[in-house]
Amino acid sequence: MPVKKTPGEKRALCALDDIPDGGSNGFFTETSDGRLLYMVIRKGDGVFVYENKCPHIGMPLDYRPGQFLTADGAMIQCSTHGAKFRIEDGHCVSGPCEGESLKAVASEIKGRKVYLLG
Repeated sequence: MPVKKTPGEKRALCALDDIPDGGSNGFFTETSDGRLLYMVIRKGDGVFVYENKCPHIGMPLDYRPGQFLTADGAMIQCSTHGAKFRIEDGHCVSGPCEGESLKAVASEIKGRKVYLLG
C-alpha cells in the first residue's frame, strides 16, 4: 500500500514487523514527483533505510520483491550486476559502483512503526 508523503512531513512507511529480523523488505511512497522506492533492512529493533536504486545504473536492487540481501544476510546485493553494499552505511565494497554508496533515508522507529523523516 502506498504512503503519500509531502516534503518536511514525517510519515509511517511500514510496521517494524513487516521486516523479518535479519532480513529486508521493500516499500514505496507516492509523491508529487512520482513513486519513490525504498529498501528497509532490519537488525533487531533497528532499521537501515535506503532508496532502492543502485548508484551504478539506477535500477532497483531486489532480486525478488523485498529480497535485497546476500544468502548469508551479511550484505546488500544488487540483482543486476552483483554489487555488494555494507548494510550499516550503504557503501559499495565490490562491483561496478565500488566506492559509491546507496542513498540513505532518514528514519525513526516509534511504537513499532518505521517513519520517514523530512
